[in-house]
Amino acid sequence: MLCPFCKCPDTKVVDTRESDNGSSVRRRRMCPKCRRKFTTVESTQLLVCKKDGSFEPFNRGKITTGVFKACKGRGIDYASIEALAQEVEEDIRSRGDGQVSSRQIGLSVLGPLRKLDAVAYLRFASVYENFSAPEDFVRAARELEAK
Repeated sequence: MLCPFCKCPDTKVVDTRESDNGSSVRRRRMCPKCRRKFTTVESTQLLVCKKDGSFEPFNRGKITTGVFKACKGRGIDYASIEALAQEVEEDIRSRGDGQVSSRQIGLSVLGPLRKLDAVAYLRFASVYENFSAPEDFVRAARELEAK
């Protein structure tokens, strides 16, 4: 790692700590040449493969936004939605893959959302699974009642 002050290529790690619930590592470094200290944050990058084949970095905020829209008017507090998004992200990252499809993310949301609120689950599923007829809602509601 290059020293940001003198550009020396050999910096030394003097302290390492986990941050952001273990999803990143904070390292305190020191330059042996200029003796200045600086901090780096290292994290793994998770890429999402979208339906059109393009890739973009994973963004938990998109999960939060989608679930928030599904929960609109349901009296569910924002902290519960954030906790659901955190749970989904931890599930996805625990798989150890560097890439995940948007479909896999949607499937990961459905389970926790079903436990949180049945109506929000149906709303999210209707968009996620492209419901095109009233029968799709009836089928999904029956499946929800059966479980």
